Amino acid sequence: MCLTLHEAIYACRMFNDQLEVACRDFADRHPQSRLHFDEARKYMPGGHTRTVLTHLPFPVAFASGDGATLEDVDGHSYIDLLGDYTAGLLGHSERRVLDPVVAALANNVSVGGVHPAEAQLSRLMCSRFGIDRVRFTNSGTEANLMAITTAIQATSRRQVLVFSGGYHGGVLYFVSGPAPWNAPYEFVIAPYNDADATEVIIQEHASELAAVVFEPMQGSGGCLPADAEFVQRTCTAARSVGAIVIADEVMTSRHGRSGMLHLLGEVADITTYGKYLGGGFSFGAFGGRAELLDQFDTSLEGGRLVTGRQVISHAGTFNNNMASMTAGCAVLGEVFTADVAESHTKRGEEFRESVASVLARHALPMSVTGFGSMMSLHALATAPQTINDVFLRDEVLQELVFLGLHERGIYIAARGMMNVGLAHTDDQLARALDALDETLGAIAGN
Repeated sequence: MCLTLHEAIYACRMFNDQLEVACRDFADRHPQSRLHFDEARKYMPGGHTRTVLTHLPFPVAFASGDGATLEDVDGHSYIDLLGDYTAGLLGHSERRVLDPVVAALANNVSVGGVHPAEAQLSRLMCSRFGIDRVRFTNSGTEANLMAITTAIQATSRRQVLVFSGGYHGGVLYFVSGPAPWNAPYEFVIAPYNDADATEVIIQEHASELAAVVFEPMQGSGGCLPADAEFVQRTCTAARSVGAIVIADEVMTSRHGRSGMLHLLGEVADITTYGKYLGGGFSFGAFGGRAELLDQFDTSLEGGRLVTGRQVISHAGTFNNNMASMTAGCAVLGEVFTADVAESHTKRGEEFRESVASVLARHALPMSVTGFGSMMSLHALATAPQTINDVFLRDEVLQELVFLGLHERGIYIAARGMMNVGLAHTDDQLARALDALDETLGAIAGN
């Protein structure tokens, strides 16, 4: 949709006026959330410990969840179409996960040693994702840090190639350029989905490059999926100079039977995991080729460490915590099997197509991107291809859509992210589409 300058100025004023009203109405509907926010700010900077949860005029506070629904402290009910940024794939209070966890915790909480559940989960992960070895962490951030450490130790090189718009954790942030608080690795940045430029950069740093790290779809960058040719050429170029290929599938391992990278026709040397695999509990993991992961092998010979090799020390009191390990076994062993994952990816594709159809019915600059059950709304007439396109969004319209859906009982991310979960019924997804239709109509004045 192309607007004249006069129309664009009018729309901007109209959106700003609507946003002011929407924020005021939101505050009026959520007095208890406001009280919670004001109290929390006394002890937590910004009233939260997750920056992404911030939105205008203040974040809603949730009291309970069941299946695919949430209830806030003011008694409002929502269809949860965010799914905790992909971590809540199973929905709230999934008994097939919670029951075995409760039983396990009744027997042993903090082990201080190895236990059967971690070995069982490692077998399930290696079989499901086609990896030789796996190690557990507490989060996707830790998993990516350890994966990079593994590559640096294996290659004796220091540089790490990442992509603009990428996000690999709180200290590996490249959505708006390299953050000044990032971990002090020697980063090289390439443009995402640009195979020609990436190949050139890899060759320029051929002798210094330890690893190439990428997401099959940039989640925090706006659900921008990678092109299959870009992925394949990048992996080939990386290996040609002796660099380790690290795929960040913390979000995208939910797609297909073995993760999104497999669907794009590639296999990484190391893959990182997290989010839904913990069944709602803190979880992270990194796994891959045996020769790389066996740098952590502390096997004993005659009561002594095997000599002649450098062993990477990997600490973490809660790496193999009983709750996450038990939950992970239930997730992969019973709830989110490969067959379920395959059908769920297809269901997500169908829902995203329905979202696109709703957007097409309205004369507003809105589009949707994504893959499988992950997607994002964008206040742009044409779907963004790169993070630079995402930066051109109309942020006022973006916020209006978020607040409009919120008012109609649909909870998504303020930045537009939506994720279809296992607990969503067809009726709930249909209600979400109706709410989107009503929201866009109201904004446009229809």
